[in-house]
Amino acid sequence: MALKKQRVTVLGSTGSIGVNTLDVIARHPERFEVFALSAATQIDLMLAQCAQFKPQYAVMASEPHARQLAEKIKANQLPVQVLYAQGALEMIASHESVDTVMAAIVGAAGLAPCMAAARTGKRLLLANKEALVVGGEVFMQAVRAGGAKLLPIDSEHSAIFQSLPEDSATWSQRVEKIILTASGGPFRTRDTASLHHVTPDEACAHPNWVMGRKISVDSATMMNKALEVIEAKYLFGLTPAQIEVVIHPQSIIHSMVQYRDTSVVAQLGTPDMRVPIAYGLAWPERVASGAKALDFRSLATMTFEVPDNERFPGLPLAWQVLNGPAGSTAVLNAANEVAVAAFLDKRIRFDQIHRVNQETLDTINVSEAGDIEGLLALDGQARSVAVQIAGQLEA
Repeated sequence: MALKKQRVTVLGSTGSIGVNTLDVIARHPERFEVFALSAATQIDLMLAQCAQFKPQYAVMASEPHARQLAEKIKANQLPVQVLYAQGALEMIASHESVDTVMAAIVGAAGLAPCMAAARTGKRLLLANKEALVVGGEVFMQAVRAGGAKLLPIDSEHSAIFQSLPEDSATWSQRVEKIILTASGGPFRTRDTASLHHVTPDEACAHPNWVMGRKISVDSATMMNKALEVIEAKYLFGLTPAQIEVVIHPQSIIHSMVQYRDTSVVAQLGTPDMRVPIAYGLAWPERVASGAKALDFRSLATMTFEVPDNERFPGLPLAWQVLNGPAGSTAVLNAANEVAVAAFLDKRIRFDQIHRVNQETLDTINVSEAGDIEGLLALDGQARSVAVQIAGQLEA
């Protein structure tokens, strides 16, 4: 009996996660077919993806980009309808023909289509941290109400998910803590005094992973790990005190679960995002990902370090906001997006990213936000404050 193909929407198809998702899908044409793709501005890559996968829809961020893509789609006689803007993203995430949504749009812009997929009960492969960092419990309520299946795609959260018992109802009784591993990024051993002079290209040169520029900067500051701590709290229903971070420079152990009897279960693998992507697409089965397998005969020594809060001052902010009012996590995320963008544009220094984040948190009096509209309003307020703070600094 032939498998029923999963129809997949890939939000953010031209980014690193999106490209890797399409690589895995292409390896299994009998299992998956692409229903829709979305991108921000990369017209030529989107055109190539449309030619290869022939989705029903291609969504661009703006009307000019959509118009340019539509002209090329027509010239190449491809059966693809081109749309644009936020409403189109929500449509392709919630469409009745879609089984699975890969949520790989970077930033708070990915929250609305994630919510749409959650409300309509999709298999939601979550590579967008912000859905949980900004949405928090509101997002998780939408997942539960819609009957969606939420599968984390971050390598660390996928590792935790794979290391936990299948019955989620037993997690709180059986688990002592989870341990997220971090590579430490490109500046793990660099003299902290020299971080004043870091360039965007240096910050984006990750030693182990190939990622987009924003998340690469987050890895260099370890703000990505702060966001992952927040994400883990909501994904796995643990208290902030049950989440720990350890630096593991080799990126072989992707994360660990320590149980009440002190046993530790970990997931290991090569640093290749196709592994968690393939796991999410095929769950509960497993399919070939295309990643290289670990060779234990040639593995170097694995080492572990405690994060240095002087070098990585952004990391403790995760516990600060988790212990604050609901909405504090949205403020931190918004400030960080503004600060990283300012650094990449060379308007502030690398070592000023944390200052923008901390001062934004100190400036905004966060009240409880009980719905997505309230959280997005808080996001907008935090961005305005962060822009002002960044504008007062000099790179």
